[in-house]
Amino acid sequence: MDEKIISKKKPFFPIISELNIYLNKHNRWIFTPIFYEDLLRFSGSVTVYDKMDNDTLWIRVYYSDSERDEIDFNLKKIYTILHSDGNESQLEFLNIDSIDYCTFGNSKPFRIKIRNIINDNFTYFYIKKTDASRVYGLELEHMLSPYNLNFLVNDSTLIEEHVAGIPGDTFINDYLPNCSDSEKAQIAKEYVKFNERSMIRLLGDMRAYNYVIIPTHDFDQVVYKIRPIDFDQQCFEGKLKVYRPQFFIENHPMMEIVRDKLKHDSVVQYKIEERSIVAKRIISSGKRLNQLIDIMKKDTITIDENLKRLKEEIFKFTKDQAFIKSKNMGDVMSASLNYVRKHYENHNLNKLIRSY
Repeated sequence: MDEKIISKKKPFFPIISELNIYLNKHNRWIFTPIFYEDLLRFSGSVTVYDKMDNDTLWIRVYYSDSERDEIDFNLKKIYTILHSDGNESQLEFLNIDSIDYCTFGNSKPFRIKIRNIINDNFTYFYIKKTDASRVYGLELEHMLSPYNLNFLVNDSTLIEEHVAGIPGDTFINDYLPNCSDSEKAQIAKEYVKFNERSMIRLLGDMRAYNYVIIPTHDFDQVVYKIRPIDFDQQCFEGKLKVYRPQFFIENHPMMEIVRDKLKHDSVVQYKIEERSIVAKRIISSGKRLNQLIDIMKKDTITIDENLKRLKEEIFKFTKDQAFIKSKNMGDVMSASLNYVRKHYENHNLNKLIRSY
């Protein structure tokens, strides 16, 4: 798969009133003391290099003395709102170590490094331009994946917490070759599940640099998990392959270990396991997920040609009329989730794996 798989640069979609109400209800909406556009007024920058002196495509930005104090203060306030109760009494113990701006990709986020000056512990958070499709992606990840997500948003600015882990491309190049055979088999299992989860909830463009690998020590082994970190391509593209990470060139090394370490029956087993887990999450999420999907049905988060192509491509696999009858991406998303849930409730996931 080459770069042409991503057809066009995705536009930013505004937050409609129904989504605004939903986000307020679930404590996602915030009136930020500083906005994404404010951070664009930097007066200078330097390139950020990694440990091997490679250009990271991030630049470290600087602001005039007259603006920096106010920017730092407001960024610390955002951090306390994101991770605590917003109490300003903690601000004196925080320091903004750096503000980096990504020059690559669609969202062009700012990465804020914030440090506790008492113990030198630090973390990051991200400030991005608001995009409704990204918000849907974050919410779906929160409800349908094994992980909770913390984010805040308003009409112009999106704030996301940092997902700690090793970037997929770094892991593939620097860590995967040194993994043991048993570790590679475990990574292959997780990749199959990650691939299924991405396809079911229509999260696209999961190239290696858009997800992280998280190693966790468990007794006498290391367990690896995979988490997406970019939700820009939620329900936008028309090509079904965009929602299947296995087809991206950058992920070929991961697919090689799947082919090398897993038999076909094992791959099917892990697909069924993941679809069963997702189906259970769909059922247990109840009204919140239904409300979100209903809002998606009223929203526009793609272009007509993408919608037409995607629903036709999925219909070829599933033969489910709900896809071909879809009038918007919310309908397609609803059809996908209903398809998985229906086959789970009918104990028919083997058929689902063959058809979708």
